[in-house]
Amino acid sequence: MTSTAKELRFHTKELLESVSRGEEVIITFRGKPYAKLVPMNKTKKSIDSTNELFGIWKNRTDLKNVSAYVREIRKERFL
Repeated sequence: MTSTAKELRFHTKELLESVSRGEEVIITFRGKPYAKLVPMNKTKKSIDSTNELFGIWKNRTDLKNVSAYVREIRKERFL
């Protein structure tokens, strides 16, 4: 199903009902595809332990508390 940005603005509920029925809705803006509304999966994704970033702090022996370390690094953003 295709819909315009204006239709999305004025008929959001109807478009969301279409998505809840399993349809994909492509939103166009000035005649060109701009976004896609798709139904969300109800299943919860499991942690992908094959990802190279999974457990990056595991082998760090110089840090006792990773949360405190990250909090300390981020503190500089808010000063």
